[in-house]
Amino acid sequence: MIGKSIKERRKALKVTQPQLAALAGVSVTTLYQIERGQGNPTLDTLDKIADVLGMEVCLRIQKLPVTNS
Repeated sequence: MIGKSIKERRKALKVTQPQLAALAGVSVTTLYQIERGQGNPTLDTLDKIADVLGMEVCLRIQKLPVTNS
């Protein structure tokens, strides 16, 4: 989901993967993996990419109901 949003925004801005990676200070491989939903990027990495794209990373933590199995 995050990767899809990043990819859509990057394409809307007509920025290539190598351009975005250079601007965000991450490797092209890292960006490629994020856009494909692979890998496990840090929040810092996601924040750098989001900043270049004019996006914001929001973390939402919520309590899930306890089920008795």
